[in-house]
Amino acid sequence: MNQAVDLETAVRTLRGGGVIACPTEAVWGLSCDPDNDAALARLMRLKERDPAKGVILVAAHIDQFQPWLEGLPLELHAPLVASWPGPNTWLVPDNGRSHGLVRGGHSRVALRVTDHPGMAALCDAFGGPLVSTSANRSDEPPAMSPDEVLEIFGDQLDGILDGNLGGNPRPSCIRDLVSGQVLRE
Repeated sequence: MNQAVDLETAVRTLRGGGVIACPTEAVWGLSCDPDNDAALARLMRLKERDPAKGVILVAAHIDQFQPWLEGLPLELHAPLVASWPGPNTWLVPDNGRSHGLVRGGHSRVALRVTDHPGMAALCDAFGGPLVSTSANRSDEPPAMSPDEVLEIFGDQLDGILDGNLGGNPRPSCIRDLVSGQVLRE
C-alpha cells in the first residue's frame, strides 16, 4: 500500500503489525509497534539497517515512557522533564523493558517525547510509544516528502500518515542521560 492514511487507519495498521511512514519534527520517518517482533524485523529489512544500531522510541508525553523509566534514579528524571517535549533524544539505561531490536547492541534505549502534533496524536491514539526512525535506506538521506518516501520504498509500506513536517532544520539532538555526552547535535 502506498496511499495516505488517516489517524484511525494508521493506528489500526500499527496494531496489526504494519510499518507506516509519518511526518516528524524534521524528516519523514518510519514507525511500528516497538513490541512487535515481526514489525521490527521488517522495519530493519526495509531500511537495510544493522539491527545492532537500535532505533528511537517516541511518545506523546513522559508518562508513556514510565515502563522504560522504572528504576531510573529520580535525579536523572530532571533533564528529561526539562527538555521534553522537544527535539531531544536521550539514551536512557535499559531496565530490561526494551525489545532487543529497539535497543540494538546497546545497554541504553533512545527515547524522545515529540513536540510534533501529528506524531503526538498518533502515539496518544496508539496508547503508547512508537518506533520512529528516518524514512531512508541506511546511510542514505532521509525522505523529506511523501513523494520521496514512495521513491525509496514504493509499495513496501502499509501506509503514509497524512501530515506535514514540523519545521525543525535537522533531526533531534541525541545525548547520553548518565554521562551527558552529546552523540548528535
